[in-house]
Amino acid sequence: MTHSFPVRVYYEDTDLAGIVYYANYLKFIERGRSEWVRGLGVDQVALKRDQGVVFAVRRVEADYLRPAKFDDELTVTTRALAVTGARFVLEQEVLRGTERLFAATVTIVCLTETGAPARLSAEIRRKLAPSLH
Repeated sequence: MTHSFPVRVYYEDTDLAGIVYYANYLKFIERGRSEWVRGLGVDQVALKRDQGVVFAVRRVEADYLRPAKFDDELTVTTRALAVTGARFVLEQEVLRGTERLFAATVTIVCLTETGAPARLSAEIRRKLAPSLH
């Protein structure tokens, strides 16, 4: 199951050439991931409060394919590739219509508030797993 999240390019997102500054794609996909998790019914504030677990990006493999420009309407897509006991791997894209501008594979790990590795609860794994289909 693929989640879609709309993003509009604002002036602040662009560089002097009028194209999206490369690091801002990481912000766009972060927003997409946050909305994907929320849409699956995972409350990250409650997860931290009740279980002491937070999500952190461990690895990003990114391909910048085409530039986005000021005022473009973009879509960030997010899809789970794998969910294990302590991590999940996502495929994310930034699209302008059907045109792929950016693609990334993102590995998210679970940590305690002190930064030690943590396992995902069975409940959270169940919520993330349906998105694999």
